[in-house]
Amino acid sequence: MSETTATTAAPEQVEAPQKGFAGQSIPRKEDKRLVQGEGVFFDDVKRHGMGYVHFVRSPYAHAGIVSIDVSAAEAVEGVYGTLIGEEVAAQTDPFFEMSTPPGNEIRDYALAVGKVRFAGEPVAAVVAETRELARDAAELVEVEYEPLEPVLDAVAAVEPDAAVLHDEAGSNVVWSGTFDWGDYDQALAEADRVVKIDRLYFHRFSSTPLECAGALVEYDRGTAQWTLHCNHQMPGIGIVWMAPALRVGSDKLRIVTQDIGGGFGNKITLHPYFVALCLLARKLNRPVQWTEWRTDQHTANTHGNERTFLDVEVPVKADGTMLGYKVRAFDDAGAFPRYEPLGCIIWAQVTPGCYRWRHVRVDFTQACTNKSPTAPNRGYSRMQQLWFTERVIDLVASELGLDPVEVRKRNYIRSDEMPYETPNGCVYDSGDYARCLDIALDLVGYERLEERRRDAESRGKLLGLGIGSTLDSGTNNFGQSQLLNPELQFSGNNEVASVRLDIFGEIVVTLGTTPQGQSHETVAAQVVADLLGVTPDDVHVRAGHDSYWNSHAGFSGTYASQFAVTGLEAVKGATLALADQIRRLAAVILGAEGPDSIELAEGFAKVRDNPEAALPFMACGAIINVNNAGLPPELDDVTLNCRYVYRPPFQVPDTERKFGNLTLTYATQIHACVVEVDRETGVYEIVDYAAVDDCGTRIHPQIVEGQVHGATAHALGAATFETFPYDENGMLQTSNFYDYHVPHALDMPPLKTGYIESPSPFSSLGTKGMGEGGGAGIHAVCAALQDALRPLGNPLVTESHNPYHRVWELMRDPEASRAGVEVGAAR
Repeated sequence: MSETTATTAAPEQVEAPQKGFAGQSIPRKEDKRLVQGEGVFFDDVKRHGMGYVHFVRSPYAHAGIVSIDVSAAEAVEGVYGTLIGEEVAAQTDPFFEMSTPPGNEIRDYALAVGKVRFAGEPVAAVVAETRELARDAAELVEVEYEPLEPVLDAVAAVEPDAAVLHDEAGSNVVWSGTFDWGDYDQALAEADRVVKIDRLYFHRFSSTPLECAGALVEYDRGTAQWTLHCNHQMPGIGIVWMAPALRVGSDKLRIVTQDIGGGFGNKITLHPYFVALCLLARKLNRPVQWTEWRTDQHTANTHGNERTFLDVEVPVKADGTMLGYKVRAFDDAGAFPRYEPLGCIIWAQVTPGCYRWRHVRVDFTQACTNKSPTAPNRGYSRMQQLWFTERVIDLVASELGLDPVEVRKRNYIRSDEMPYETPNGCVYDSGDYARCLDIALDLVGYERLEERRRDAESRGKLLGLGIGSTLDSGTNNFGQSQLLNPELQFSGNNEVASVRLDIFGEIVVTLGTTPQGQSHETVAAQVVADLLGVTPDDVHVRAGHDSYWNSHAGFSGTYASQFAVTGLEAVKGATLALADQIRRLAAVILGAEGPDSIELAEGFAKVRDNPEAALPFMACGAIINVNNAGLPPELDDVTLNCRYVYRPPFQVPDTERKFGNLTLTYATQIHACVVEVDRETGVYEIVDYAAVDDCGTRIHPQIVEGQVHGATAHALGAATFETFPYDENGMLQTSNFYDYHVPHALDMPPLKTGYIESPSPFSSLGTKGMGEGGGAGIHAVCAALQDALRPLGNPLVTESHNPYHRVWELMRDPEASRAGVEVGAAR
């Protein structure tokens, strides 16, 4: 079938749909199949004769591989075959690395080759007729290791005497560089005080999607093509990694998804596993299936970035006006960079946080350690930076004896300054942070705070209030990668959608966005319905994603809070093209003056001044598809099958200055948290909580609320329960849900929500991406704890994760926490 394709570089503001279904919380289109157990996840896909894969994993964090013997496993009846690292190295090329030397010298394969670099790294794979048999046979694989000294701290990893993980690179440094914006030395000269903080630390944790990773992979020998039924959340980039490694073109890889049980970034860097599966499917000439075990998901999937901030220096005026900051930041990438070093620049999307400081100097280093590799995790890299800026605000306020609420309001970027260019050239599109803060404070009863403190004190409790301000930057400009490596050929962004009118008048929408529970089918249907004058029930949105559909682009996927912009702009563009074609066709068939005289309503194309002259959509579809003889030449390009590629209006950033717009929209979440701490034990409870969001125009308010609740749950888990600590041997201490506690309903506090709408001037629908506001919650808990503990010597909270025992330690030795913080006179 022919198609119409349109491409844009900037959105038009004039074609936004009128108020209709958009803005309403209509029933979700996905719910019926999901709540009735009729969703199709990758593990539901079966093939005759398929084999089940189990990976043999390293028990060491760092060791040489002396030998691997798979003969005993292969001798077991029902075992179909195995794969080891030597085969992988012979049949594939290393995955490409995005860094500059020495980071780009790292050789990363689908299985360990010659050496293991983290506990849980796969060293072999066994395929058998059942999952249980594959797991049992894997126990028979004999691997001889030569243990090596593990490196478990990013700061120590760059020391000259540190053991080197990747001999070919000769260093543990993945990327290192300095960012210098404004005039930091001038800020020091203008300051009344300089606050110095020795160390702030953001802990390693991750999201835990309900569905673990996995795939069923088939190989067609006749066409030399693989089909992967899987839950990869960013298929475009996944293929970019996999195809060169497999030494094939991208068309040899077909990635198919339908329903995905959560992603959060965990399902972006699955390419090592998927390449191993592709090799096995080809070697054994049978479909192979792998479903990740939960312990493997914890130990060897991906973790969120772990970051240490050292030698923080903050020039500030006596009234609390922040002038800038300087810091040395060390990011722990784990054993392999994979998606890194993008985290070394993505934080810069939110360089100043929500604040007006203009002078910033950051010395940033990312290093490999013998831990699980890191990858995007809800709020990727920005979460760490936003927590850092918020901690600085509160610590400075504490040391200067100022009210953190007033310090925020004094330093917040103002609504009348929007759009606001940050010191490094990003453009905050719209928002009103002070207004959101006022709403949050009102929701938690801020005016009664001192009364509540006294009541808590009477019960042996300490009460504290904390604030977290965060930005959810959405729609990446992948040109930011060139600020790390100018030779990379990535820039901009894109997304694709197609909308067609079928032969029987059915409106069919195909997305490139690979949803994982964000209700893309529902929201897309709302936008299409308003533009075509139908109801969402009249719009069929295909479930999932297929890279062989013509709605696939290089950056297709759902990540970085961008569907509401890139996905919906593509849907809107394709729908407008279809609407124009329907009008042109109807004008000819009905003998009207022209397309402008046709309106679309209730499934008809009608002549505006003659309601009796109308053509149903079914007739339009039939005429073009099966009854098209005699149509005039001016309709030759009318296909009623319209494809649209949306490209955000980005430029390549200035690589010399490390300056430019790195993302398109900025949603806001401001959280307020009230805690009560037991004086004797340090056990604390969140007794009041508010989250206020501003994601521009809300297409479906209930879905937005769900994203706010989800981000808050992730935040509170990371603040109190969830962490990935390693022991001195590099063994993860929280490798399953026995030890890694994810908040459940009974752990969640009473949650109050509020919102404002500041439509983005950079998206034609006024929308912004959202859902990654969890950084606000992590900090709100930190700040509330610090506020509560003030009567006990004013201990300072300098870590993102604060379980009960750490609070108890702060209460018992407040001076220890204060030892690394000082206030000095300006130069």
